[in-house]
Amino acid sequence: MQTLKAIKNVDAKGNSFSNREFPMMDSDFEFIARLANEKTGIQLGKHKRDMIYSRIVRRIRSLNLRTFAEYCDYLKSHQQEEMTDFINAITTNLTSFFRENHHFDYLKDTVIPEVKSKNSVSKKIRIWSAGCSSGEEPYSLAMTLHEGFSDVKGWDVKILATDLDTNVVSHGKAGVYVPDRVDGLPAPILKKNFNEVVPASGRGFAYEMSSHLKKYITFNRLNLLGDWPMKGKFDVIFCRNVVIYFSKDTQRELFDRYAEMLKPNGYLFIGHSETLHGVTKRFESLGRTIYRKIS
Repeated sequence: MQTLKAIKNVDAKGNSFSNREFPMMDSDFEFIARLANEKTGIQLGKHKRDMIYSRIVRRIRSLNLRTFAEYCDYLKSHQQEEMTDFINAITTNLTSFFRENHHFDYLKDTVIPEVKSKNSVSKKIRIWSAGCSSGEEPYSLAMTLHEGFSDVKGWDVKILATDLDTNVVSHGKAGVYVPDRVDGLPAPILKKNFNEVVPASGRGFAYEMSSHLKKYITFNRLNLLGDWPMKGKFDVIFCRNVVIYFSKDTQRELFDRYAEMLKPNGYLFIGHSETLHGVTKRFESLGRTIYRKIS
């Protein structure tokens, strides 16, 4: 009996799933990884198998299915209905307020004074948070800009916040965060930029971003590998911890498109584990994952 059990609990290539609630065969993972790459450009290597299991298993339970094979079949026959939930499940949304704080210091100390001088006639500044997740990044940008432009009347300040995941875009637009999401923020920042509210669950309390910050930001769903409807160009683009999921060719294409969307000498901020080295020559490095457009 033990031999039979062992045979049943491995797939065709010998991968064990004896401790799994729902069996996931190699062919299931390969199909999911292939579809994810086709629809989002995200590359999922074998080392991402456990992550994918934990994320897709929620959809399997929700749909009352029994195996990953059944979910793959469901995706094939209900792709239009399931695709949004599928994409939402596999995309990673790890973020926090003022994550990689040196970026916001550089924005405050260097970029804002420069923009004030360069754009003194138009009195406009445009920033794009590409891969905004649940909104902490664009709201951190809004807080930084609000401080930086508080002494300048008549400035038109706008932040575009986009993400592939519709759930986090909706979360960001609502701008409501449970207390542990604002842990570490100084009390004066909380008092000035957040309001205490009762969440929809009616339990405890939450923090809602103040209207003086929300007015700067427009949240939209956007697939970075699809069409970009934006017409104007940006002074600054934040695209942090997004391209690590893309192939080098896809990264090259994406950063070239970013260069086209930036004004001359515009700034690009990327994630701490990312680099433009060997990917594009259209930016110069200013150190600490901060780049300036040169062509």
